[in-house]
Amino acid sequence: MTQSRTISRRRFITTGAAAAGSLAIVPRRVLGGQGYIAPSDTLTKAVIGVGGMGRGHLGYPGSVLRAVCDVDAKHLASALEIAGPGVSGYRDFREVLARPDIDIVHIATPPHWHALISIAAAEAGKDVWCEKPMTRTIAEGRAVVEAVRRAGRIFRINTWFRFTDRFYGFGTDVRPIKKVVQNGLLGWPIKATVSATTGFDWKFYWSGLTYARPEPVPPELDYDFWLGPAPWKPYHPHRVHGTFRGYWDYDGGGLGDMGMHYLDPVQYLLDKDDTSPVEIFADCPQQHPDACGSWRRVEMKYADGCIIVLDGENRDTRAPFLEGPKGKLYRGFESDIPGLRDALASLPDPAPQVTDFSEAVRTRNRFALNERNGHRSCTLVNLAKIAVQLGRPLRFDPERELFPGDEAANRLASQPMRAPWRL
Repeated sequence: MTQSRTISRRRFITTGAAAAGSLAIVPRRVLGGQGYIAPSDTLTKAVIGVGGMGRGHLGYPGSVLRAVCDVDAKHLASALEIAGPGVSGYRDFREVLARPDIDIVHIATPPHWHALISIAAAEAGKDVWCEKPMTRTIAEGRAVVEAVRRAGRIFRINTWFRFTDRFYGFGTDVRPIKKVVQNGLLGWPIKATVSATTGFDWKFYWSGLTYARPEPVPPELDYDFWLGPAPWKPYHPHRVHGTFRGYWDYDGGGLGDMGMHYLDPVQYLLDKDDTSPVEIFADCPQQHPDACGSWRRVEMKYADGCIIVLDGENRDTRAPFLEGPKGKLYRGFESDIPGLRDALASLPDPAPQVTDFSEAVRTRNRFALNERNGHRSCTLVNLAKIAVQLGRPLRFDPERELFPGDEAANRLASQPMRAPWRL
């Protein structure tokens, strides 16, 4: 008997009877009202998807791991070995959500599963920590926003550059950049350029294979469940696990991988958390319908004239990161505004944010990067993806969140799911 099968017999919980037995535990939200967690209680969590990113989040301050879940038996066995005793393993995320003793669900699956699991977790009374991108389509994002609102849950996206850590090539976090913008030192409107010159790598190596012979599905992988709501395609190892990002069905290449990391801070800097661009333009080669490819340039323009440029070719090797009518801010926090660093000390700081997820869960205060502004920053990614896939200019209505009179673009914004899965 292999080690993985020994672990699976001893510690995997995969039957309905096992899940039903756990329901004897009375959830603390029942004892103290919806969302109630006693200050003395330890927050409990489960991680769904433990092939790569999820395995790196088995532990973080303020919570204790109780369950892990994956459709690949090898991934699950490896996560259980790392997690140690007291942690149960599951193959079906719905059994995890049936446990009333779990407060937080961390979703680290491929993005085509993010919306369905986020919605199901919120409806099951769980708070949600979701990996980026938040959702694979715009319609999925709207559905998550509504489900989280309706259930009264706390939600966060796992990209943190708008509120902590050094912002790529700038040698600082985003706060002083926000001070520059909100105090009008650059003027208005502002153009933001996201390129290798300004410190960002679009990772075009996340490209799919345009022709791959079907291969047998390995016995440890439930491939049909891995596909879930995505269209059925013959199995090839490049479609799953570490290289799934190269396919439109599951992600969006470099845009999907890095888009929220790069663009969410820009949205915050430009104070666009409640809106989206109205015009989108893409300069790119014709895209394969299945495999993501590279692109040269994407421009997204807001109603007030602010522009975000994604310079994939790094055409402008002298581009500032931010440029307004009064000045420019370059990578490394260099600027053409005299005495900028000294001037910052006397300017008001950005509004405070709740940046500790455990604190947000305990106090029921909205996390800094939540379902609402997270959906808007993910929409930036999805708008760019749709423009690249169609290879033509688009007009977008940020209020109705659709492309007026553009059937092809709206089909990509709201894609059907493979039965029996649906929003």
